[in-house]
Amino acid sequence: QVQLVESGGGLVQPGGSLRLSCAASGFTLDYYAIGWFRQAPGKEREGVSCISRSDVSIYYADSVKGRFTISRDNAKNTVYLQMNSLKPEDTAVYYCAAVRKGIGVGCGLGSHEYDYWGQGTQVTVSS
Repeated sequence: QVQLVESGGGLVQPGGSLRLSCAASGFTLDYYAIGWFRQAPGKEREGVSCISRSDVSIYYADSVKGRFTISRDNAKNTVYLQMNSLKPEDTAVYYCAAVRKGIGVGCGLGSHEYDYWGQGTQVTVSS
């Protein structure tokens, strides 16, 4: 059974950091592009970052560029999102998603591109 499980969310003060994890089971993450998305109350889901198979390409939304870093550990079948210098506007439910890709194929930040989704983890940035 294909499953993605996010963890690492929580409450943090502005300027703080969190590291989100996306653990995969039932499939080998190395064959997949992974995206991180977020959805704040009353807003549409937006792409935050993605990492392609074999890390050929990595993209960030302009709103998080320079503050967030995506990475993967294939040995642990896990993808991470390191979030630094957090702002109140980063508050949202964060989701990871996966889609199988060929070697050398890039990733995108459109939610329609992904086949498998986790249940989400809440990130709240507030003083």
